[in-house]
Amino acid sequence: MTNFHDPLIIAGKSYHSRLLTGTGKYKDMDETRAATAAAGAEIITVAVRRVNLGQNPNEPSLLDVLPPDRYTLLPNTAGCYTSEDAVRTCRLARELLDGHDLVKLEVLGDPKTLYPDVTATLEAAEILVKDGFKVMVYTSDDPIIAKRLEEIGCVAVMPLAAPIGSGLGVQNKYNILTIVENAKVPIIVDAGVGTASDAAIAMELGCDGVLMNTAIAEARDPVMMAGAMKRAIEAGRMAFKAGRMPRRRFASASSPTDGLFF
Repeated sequence: MTNFHDPLIIAGKSYHSRLLTGTGKYKDMDETRAATAAAGAEIITVAVRRVNLGQNPNEPSLLDVLPPDRYTLLPNTAGCYTSEDAVRTCRLARELLDGHDLVKLEVLGDPKTLYPDVTATLEAAEILVKDGFKVMVYTSDDPIIAKRLEEIGCVAVMPLAAPIGSGLGVQNKYNILTIVENAKVPIIVDAGVGTASDAAIAMELGCDGVLMNTAIAEARDPVMMAGAMKRAIEAGRMAFKAGRMPRRRFASASSPTDGLFF
């Protein structure tokens, strides 16, 4: 039987879980901790400009409930609208986290849709890769741009499924499929997932993982939803590895008349 538990490898490190989670929008740090554990996530994103990673010593630190010896922290540049701000934020994260070089790059272009500014993203990616960062990059679902970011040296490309926080699910399946087929680095759907079936669809398309925050944090029961997402990721990966049946226009009976004895 095909092994669907093959590891997710990012920047040379293996992970069992293919569900990456964010740390924002929860009611408190206890809920953040509980939901992260229920999701089984090993990589967690942290918004450097919004979360205390030790830069405010008199305030509770996220690292107290999600310790770096247990989780791989993925500092992100959420809230950055220029390549300069994004690069500066990554360098700050590296300083705060003792040389940590794995980062999630996002440069936004519009405050209403939170769509990425692709030109600024490409510019920041080139600078960060040359500066020694291992860059996981949020981008549009454009296969050409995704390939360009891979060629720059990003260790993972993270196309949106739909606008950030929209919960609309995978809107352009064929774009995502094309990105996956062309890629030699992990492709991780980032943004737009709303419920478990959305996550499963992304995995059935062949994506290497899914990153989500709002879909879990804004659920009526975030911890229960985190568990549902964990199972959806596993089921979607298993279905992808198994290979689905062909789509047919007409019925194909499971007990055909051919070969009957009478």
